[in-house]
Amino acid sequence: MENLIIIGGGPAGYTAAVYAARANLNPIVFEGTKYGGQLMTTSEVENYPGFPEGIQGPELMTNIRKQAEKFGVKLLTEDVTKVDFKNYDPKNNKGFKVWTGDKEYEAKSVIITTGSNYRKLGIDSEAKYSGKGVSYCATCDGFFFSGKDIVVIGGGDSALEEATFLTKFASSVKIIHRRDEFRASKAMQEKAMSNEKISIIWDSVIEDITGENSVEGIKIKNIKTNETSEIKCQGIFVAIGSIPNTKLFEDQLKLEKGYVITGTQDNPKSPQTSIKGIFAAGDVQDWYYRQAVTSAGTGCMAAIEAERYIGNLE
Repeated sequence: MENLIIIGGGPAGYTAAVYAARANLNPIVFEGTKYGGQLMTTSEVENYPGFPEGIQGPELMTNIRKQAEKFGVKLLTEDVTKVDFKNYDPKNNKGFKVWTGDKEYEAKSVIITTGSNYRKLGIDSEAKYSGKGVSYCATCDGFFFSGKDIVVIGGGDSALEEATFLTKFASSVKIIHRRDEFRASKAMQEKAMSNEKISIIWDSVIEDITGENSVEGIKIKNIKTNETSEIKCQGIFVAIGSIPNTKLFEDQLKLEKGYVITGTQDNPKSPQTSIKGIFAAGDVQDWYYRQAVTSAGTGCMAAIEAERYIGNLE
């Protein structure tokens, strides 16, 4: 039986692996066939500590991964296809079960770091301009759009919060929403609508993105009148939510809006899930911050808690 299995290979997973390996837990990381998380599709990262000149997302993830390897972490580029967390019985030496295809593994503890995916617009040109004007994180990329005209897609709290944040850098921010009212809280609406840099386009959806090598404009359609129009802009921030990668755990752990619930009565900030010995870190349990550095932090927390849990078993 393994001491610790980590499911996921992003900042949270690799950080947890580093801490667990240094604690002599000999963790196994199922990083998946697409390892590295969302940073593998991110260009320059300027807000991760320790890199004053910035660093490319894939390079950052490769460095963190190499650090895990340095401490002897077993990295498997396999996707976990099934789990069984409910039949765990430490008194009878029965561990948490994890499968990759037909291969079965057992462990005393598991850390889930499967992350989440940004909800996409679903139009053909979206992928073409990803990282070339299309972004899904204002905190990550807002600085790159200083003095630019920006469009934000969405109508919830996150969309209005991102639009307000982007006014620190942009010349103008247009919020495009498919309805005639926002879903965001009243306080957030008042804050955004009172900002002189923000304007709102109601009842509209984006149909296409235009530009040569980067975003230069968009085509939108009013869904009530079917009228189309073009807007010049240099940046598009998509803020229509994210999808946590928790399908594997739907009948195993307590979830809320798809996210793994963590925390205990004694410690609400604990990375422990609804099952003792199972921990979660990173975007899979964080719907609010969704930053690489916060993911790494919770990965550290999960590894420390897993070490204590395993120590108590022994």
